[in-house]
Amino acid sequence: MRLRSLLLPLAGLLVAGGILLALLEPADRDRLLGRSASPAAPAGPEAPAAPAPAAVADGPGRAEAEQAVAAAWAKRAEALRPELEAEWKARTIAQGGKSLRWLERRFGEKPAGGWNLFISMHGGGGAPPQVNDQQWRNQIRLYQHPGSIFVAPRAPTDTWNLWHEGHIDGLFDRLIAAAVVTQGVNPDRVYLLGYSAGGDGVYQLAPRIADRFAAASMMAGHPNGASPLGLRNLPFAIWCGAQDSAYDRNTIAGERLAELATLAAADAGGYLHSGKVVPGKGHWMDLEDAAAVPWMAGFTRDPWPKTVVWCQDDVLHRRFYWLEIPEGVDVDAGEVVRAKVDGQVISLETTHLRDLTLRLSDKLLDLDRPVTVKAKGKVVFEGKVRRSPAAIEASLLGRPDPSSAATAELTLAW
Repeated sequence: MRLRSLLLPLAGLLVAGGILLALLEPADRDRLLGRSASPAAPAGPEAPAAPAPAAVADGPGRAEAEQAVAAAWAKRAEALRPELEAEWKARTIAQGGKSLRWLERRFGEKPAGGWNLFISMHGGGGAPPQVNDQQWRNQIRLYQHPGSIFVAPRAPTDTWNLWHEGHIDGLFDRLIAAAVVTQGVNPDRVYLLGYSAGGDGVYQLAPRIADRFAAASMMAGHPNGASPLGLRNLPFAIWCGAQDSAYDRNTIAGERLAELATLAAADAGGYLHSGKVVPGKGHWMDLEDAAAVPWMAGFTRDPWPKTVVWCQDDVLHRRFYWLEIPEGVDVDAGEVVRAKVDGQVISLETTHLRDLTLRLSDKLLDLDRPVTVKAKGKVVFEGKVRRSPAAIEASLLGRPDPSSAATAELTLAW
C-alpha cells in the first residue's frame, strides 16, 4: 500500500533536547515526537498489507476550513463571472466545437435561498433541424413552477442520441455554473427533465452525472441500455403513456419502475422514485406528466451522501460525489464503485479499480478524528486526514460548485 502526495519525507537529522533523534529506534522516536504509528503487518506471503501511513493532522480547523471555502468560492466565482455573464446574455455556450443555445422562462419571485433551475430537454432526435427546432420551441412552454428558472436548451446536433453524446455533460456543467454564478441559482436545487428524445437523455445523463442534480424526471423516452445504478442518491421519476408502444417505451417504463423498486428495497434510503404508466395515453400524455415537476421540487441535493454507487457509462467521468479517479489511472465503461461511510470508517468496493482519491469534508465525517479506509475488506489507511487550502482550491477549480467543495483529499492505491 502507498499513500501518495500527502507526506513529505523527513530530511536530515533532527535534534531535540540534545538527543540525536536519528539514532533512536523508530518507535521511541515516534513517541518522542508525539506521532502515532500504524501497526506493522505480520510477515509472510499471506499477511495483509500494512495500512498506508497517516496523513499529517495539523491543517486548518473546521471553522477555518469553512471560511476558506467561502473565500475561495468568492474568488473563483469572480474570476468566472465575466465569461459566464457574456454566455448567459448570449444564451449560448461554445465548448469543444459544439454550441448549446437555450430559451428561458421565469416563474414567481426568487426564493431566499436562490432560484430553482429546471433543465428541460426537447424531443425530436434523428430528424431535420427544423423538426428539432420546433420541438425545442415547444419544450419551453410545457412546464412551470414558482421560484424557478426553466431553461430549454437546443441540442447541438440532430442525431438520434442528441442528448446523451459525450459533449453534453461538459456543456451542462457550464450551463449550471453560469446559472449559479450569474443568476443566483441555488446549486443544490438543479433539476433535469426531458420528453421523448429528451427522455432518452434523462435516462442516460441522470445516472452518470447524478451528483449535479436534486432530482430528475424522464418523460416518454427509452433508456437505450443505460444502467440505473448511479441513481442511488437522485430521486427519479418515470412517466410514459400506456399506449406508447414504439420501441417498447411503455413496457420498458414499467420494467424500469419495478427495477428501481427492487433496488430501493435492497438499499434503505436509496433509489427514491416515482412515476406512472398513464392509462389511455400514447406518446403525448396531455401534460399529466407535469405532476413530476412539483414532485422533483420537493427535493434538495445532498452533495455528501453517506453511500455512493458509481457506475461508469460509455461516457467516462473522473469525479462523482466525493469520489475521484486520480490522473493517469485508466477506467473502463461498466466499472462500479460502491463507497459507504459508517461513522469514521469508509468502505470501498470496486470492480477493477485499485486507485481512488477520496474528496473529504466535515460534512461527510469528522476530520478532527482518525479515519479508517477499507478496500474490499482490507484496511488501506488509518489516521487523520489534514484539511488544506490546496484541496479546497483544487476542488473548485475542477468544478465551480461550492456545496461540493472538499476541504481534504486522500489518494490511495492498494
